Amino acid sequence: MTKSKASVLWWIVALLFTLAIAAFQRMTGPTYPVSGGMEVDGKKIEYRLLTSSDSDAPAKVTVTGDVQGLGGSVKFRKYRTDDAFTTAELTNDGKTLYAELPPQPPAGKLEYSVMLRSSGKELPVNEKPVVIRFKGRVPAPVLIPHVILMFCAMLCSTRTGIEALRKGHQLKILTLVTLISLGIGGMILGPVVQKFAFGAYWTGWPFGQDLTDNKTLVAFAAWTVAWLMIRKSDNNRKWIVAAALILLAVYLIPHSMFGSELDHTTGKIETGK
Repeated sequence: MTKSKASVLWWIVALLFTLAIAAFQRMTGPTYPVSGGMEVDGKKIEYRLLTSSDSDAPAKVTVTGDVQGLGGSVKFRKYRTDDAFTTAELTNDGKTLYAELPPQPPAGKLEYSVMLRSSGKELPVNEKPVVIRFKGRVPAPVLIPHVILMFCAMLCSTRTGIEALRKGHQLKILTLVTLISLGIGGMILGPVVQKFAFGAYWTGWPFGQDLTDNKTLVAFAAWTVAWLMIRKSDNNRKWIVAAALILLAVYLIPHSMFGSELDHTTGKIETGK
């Protein structure tokens, strides 16, 4: 196999691996909707319970499928409070059962439960309350480059780690591209996204305990060290492997863990809860 074909092959391997990691992070994170299906009196329905929504509009809770003759309600209240639950009836338009949760300030959270009603019986959709966090709307020109560059950082990190293990000769350029992607995507655009969403550029160490900010900082520091070491000598490949493993560990940690949360009693946004 020629060098060019081998390089393409390793890029494909890195791409598939990165796609798998991205899917894992997305599906295990606290912002992934709670969804599933169930039967109510022989009728098959599907539900989608949001765990994240923009602050400028109500959050829609939906139940789809064979909803003819079905009713129900949603009970909700502000998260981590002793407030009484508010009950909202589900609207049945013939195709969908739905209700809207009132929008909250950025980082504000609600907990809610959905109950279906049929033939005089009530059935819970979710056994434990779902928590939804609201956020400020992030402009697409900021969010899209951030997502793309963070994906590229993981892709290039994986490819650079492979190159280090197979003792290739493109380490300097691959390391630099990884560092630049992570630097712009995570350390520059990341704080801008955070500012739009929750009103603060940085909520990680030393100002807070936001795990997303802290893990990005650790990964960036690791790749900075790797870049400095590989510039000194091509034999410092172990630093590349270490940095790639650190970024992999970072991506295996669910996104938005210990992030910004509005304390409804004090009106302050905190992290680390």
